Amino acid sequence: MKEITVQELKAKIDNKEDFQLIDVRETFEYETSNLDGLNIPLGGILIETDKIAQDKPVIVQCRSGKRSAAAIMQLEQMHGFTNLYNLKGGILAWQEAFDPNMPVY
Repeated sequence: MKEITVQELKAKIDNKEDFQLIDVRETFEYETSNLDGLNIPLGGILIETDKIAQDKPVIVQCRSGKRSAAAIMQLEQMHGFTNLYNLKGGILAWQEAFDPNMPVY
C-alpha cells in the first residue's frame, strides 16, 4: 500500500497540487476537526465509489491511518483503484506536526 506523510500532504496543499483528499472517519469525528477533505465514512466507502477520483492521486485519511488503510484495501481489491495513498498516522499525525490545538476526537 502506498503511503504519504503529513509533511508530504502539507507540501501538496501548499503547492496547490491537484489531488483529492477523502476522510473516512465518522461524520461526528469529521465535524470535530478535518483537513477539508470529502467525508465518506468507511462503512459507506464501497457504495460511494463514484465520488472518488480515478484520474488523479487520492489521499485517504482517518484518525490514525488504520481505517483509511482498510478503505484502500477494499477499494483496490473490489474496484481496482490504483491511485490511492494512505495518510500515515492520520489526523493525529497532522495535529502533532502542524496544529497542536486542533481538537481531535
